[in-house]
Amino acid sequence: QVQLVESGGGLVQAGGSLRLSCAASGRTFSSYAMGWFRQAPGKECEFVATISWSGSKYYADSVKGRFTISRDNAKNTVYLQMNSLKPEDTAVYYCAADPTGVPSSYRSTYRYWGQGTQVTVSS
Repeated sequence: QVQLVESGGGLVQAGGSLRLSCAASGRTFSSYAMGWFRQAPGKECEFVATISWSGSKYYADSVKGRFTISRDNAKNTVYLQMNSLKPEDTAVYYCAADPTGVPSSYRSTYRYWGQGTQVTVSS
């Protein structure tokens, strides 16, 4: 069993930055693929970014060039650096882990999920 705890959300003005963190329990974190998803009010949960066990990264088109996913296996933590934030980035952001290690944009491939952290971008 893996537990994921997100932090770093908050209220920021448009154009600002936030860094989300996701701390994972468990000894095999380094072999997992990690992903970030988000869900805005009244909308479906959508893929944001993913990083494989080896460090390959993939992003949704809507965040490419503004967001950066990274991981620190020594700290069992994955990060999402969010720059040039827009009001449409407002959502609850979720961290997810896939034990297969293969990065994916599909929610169904992730076995473990965090509780989410709220990000609000004001205009």
